[in-house]
Amino acid sequence: MTTYHPTKKINLAPDSVLFIYYLEGTLPRSYPINHDQYLGNWEEDGFSFLFFLQPAPVEIQQLVDDQPQLKLLDQYEMTYRDWQGGDLEPLQIGRFLFSPPWVTQTDSTELIPITLDSGVVFGNGTHPTTATCLEAMEIACHGGKVQTMLDLGTGTGVLALAAAKIGVKRIAAVDFNYLACRTANTNVVLNTMQDSIVVVNGRAEQLLAKPTDLLVANIHYDVMKDLVQTKGFLEQKWFVLSGLLNSETEKILTSLSDQPVHILKKWNSSGVWNTLLGITEGDRS
Repeated sequence: MTTYHPTKKINLAPDSVLFIYYLEGTLPRSYPINHDQYLGNWEEDGFSFLFFLQPAPVEIQQLVDDQPQLKLLDQYEMTYRDWQGGDLEPLQIGRFLFSPPWVTQTDSTELIPITLDSGVVFGNGTHPTTATCLEAMEIACHGGKVQTMLDLGTGTGVLALAAAKIGVKRIAAVDFNYLACRTANTNVVLNTMQDSIVVVNGRAEQLLAKPTDLLVANIHYDVMKDLVQTKGFLEQKWFVLSGLLNSETEKILTSLSDQPVHILKKWNSSGVWNTLLGITEGDRS
């Protein structure tokens, strides 16, 4: 578990062309990728996706030669717009207005502006759980009693940024994926939230020992099912649990049924995704 420290940032635009190399295996984080247009490495389930803004066949061949555990499976070329699944336009969710960095924010007394650079990480605010998490967070934060927050599975940092904007003073934004942390930190800097948000590269289960006013966990069920059974979970006052499919939600509710917690509200989006808002027995405010 480490606090993330930023590295060089390369700006993307909708028409930027991405060169993506798909490899079986994972490479050591310390391995140097010596290419000026290297964007980062997304690792998942034993596979790696390396992103560049220019072709990098020499660097990839050198990588495979140096790291025998790696095997190049495929390579792709597409625009940044296509990688993110469509047009990248400002997105309003409730009171929040999320805009990519190439869009100039306009002054508004009604909306809360947030600049969101998704990089090559998925998490531009369009997933249904983003809206329900934001609604749940606003309920928890109403009245200004939530001053500390733990955001597990922060991704691009979207929920942590929103929390800071509505008055949460100290936020730990945690993700196990290093590239997600790098992207989240970029967004913290873009929104000048360094005094409120610290980005941590680590596992969710390692961060529950310290009590907070609000736990937000938009994470995989396989992690959450163990998380809610830990002593640290009960040290958090409010909690928002999200990213759950219908059957997974029922399992989590069953797991919580013998815990000293109260479920205050449940959201179901598109008949598929679920979000839970609750409070531990020690806090009835």
